[in-house]
Amino acid sequence: METSAATPSGGITLRERRRVVAATIVGTTVEWYDFFIYSSAAALVLPTLFFEGLSGAGATIAAFLTVGISFLFRPFGAFIAGHLGDRYGRRVVLVGTLVLMGVATALVGVLPTYQAVGALAPALLLLLRVLQGISAGGEWGGAALMACEHAPVRKRGLYGAGPQIGVPLGLIGAAGAMAIMSQVAPGDAFLAWGWRVPFLLSVVLIGVGYYVRRKVEESPVFTEIAQRAVQTRTPIARLFRAHTPLVLLAALVFAGNNAVGYMTTGPFLQSYTINPDGPLGLPRSDVLWAVVGGALVWLVSTLVAGWASDHLGRRNTFVLGWVLQAAGVLALFPLIHLGSVTAVFAAFALLSVGLGFTYGPVSAFYAELFPASIRFSGVSIAYAIGSIAGGAFASTIAQALLEATGSTNAVTVYLMAMTAVGLAATLLIRDRTGIPLGPDHEAEQAASPVVGASRA
Repeated sequence: METSAATPSGGITLRERRRVVAATIVGTTVEWYDFFIYSSAAALVLPTLFFEGLSGAGATIAAFLTVGISFLFRPFGAFIAGHLGDRYGRRVVLVGTLVLMGVATALVGVLPTYQAVGALAPALLLLLRVLQGISAGGEWGGAALMACEHAPVRKRGLYGAGPQIGVPLGLIGAAGAMAIMSQVAPGDAFLAWGWRVPFLLSVVLIGVGYYVRRKVEESPVFTEIAQRAVQTRTPIARLFRAHTPLVLLAALVFAGNNAVGYMTTGPFLQSYTINPDGPLGLPRSDVLWAVVGGALVWLVSTLVAGWASDHLGRRNTFVLGWVLQAAGVLALFPLIHLGSVTAVFAAFALLSVGLGFTYGPVSAFYAELFPASIRFSGVSIAYAIGSIAGGAFASTIAQALLEATGSTNAVTVYLMAMTAVGLAATLLIRDRTGIPLGPDHEAEQAASPVVGASRA
């Protein structure tokens, strides 16, 4: 039996730890499959089917905006999930967010189009997108903490990479499903009904995820907090009273990754490479399979980065990741503009190496920043704010820059600037790799890791 000072209940079996990691991977994969299906649809069909009253460029930007608007509701989901997670446990939140995401996604698959019901179609679409945003805001923090709080201290980064790899797995599933349906139902058939099938598939996936997550034991850290009856009544108020600078810096770390990540997971690059009126006009299915290939590279680099952070430290791993990410950004458009599907895959793959190294350590990094009694609130809210600052409107900003300048150079400058923001925020936070996570160490955890802040 493997024990760990990282958790208050050192008698957790290896089998239980593996079950927890598997559950976080499966659940997070289902959640992000649902989320990324929408992003692909925003690039491929939503401008035509739900915003046909607008001009070509206007319809595309409107569809991209619906991707970003859902991010604005992530903090709402994070606030709710953070409060419930710190008061009532991690597991109940994970089950609830999974169901909410799945139901909203399946309903998108049966929505009437603009041609059928007019302006009601985009209004209903936006409502369901808001529900997806609330779910996504509450999902990640619980999954990250379940993995990290069950982990042995020397493998916390590796275990924490579990929910992280669920994101590229979700992208692989989403892009793969869209690619298959674009071949099964090509041309007008894809617009008529083919795009709906991946959304409806969410009904099956949510059943699988629900079953797996219901089988997992509660986090040992929260179990001990509950047994001692030391739950904080107002965790969010306490979080912002004592740790506002830390929340904002942690958010900026994630923003630096998220803005660049949404070039592959969001609709911009898919639309840019597929658009028949654009510079490339590549086949839809070929580009979607390139996205799948890039996501596989992202998965592997994320897992490697989680492992590396246990040996190099979280901060050093992030710094390496920012350098790799910057290299990927600089190579992105030169490779894409070579004009072949192989070059597009190479661009996605190279970018995904850096994305993995700035994504893999996030779960363990965040878990080690905040005290046990307000940890769910801290990681969820920092994540939600970072996703707004980074990914929410990344595709919209990129499209607007392209429309305004007629060149992708401005997009490259934007992505490099966000990478620099992530690097700067990382350097302003002290490394806390291996800090104990249990409630016995609240005083140590409460000392601010922000560079220049008092550590008393």
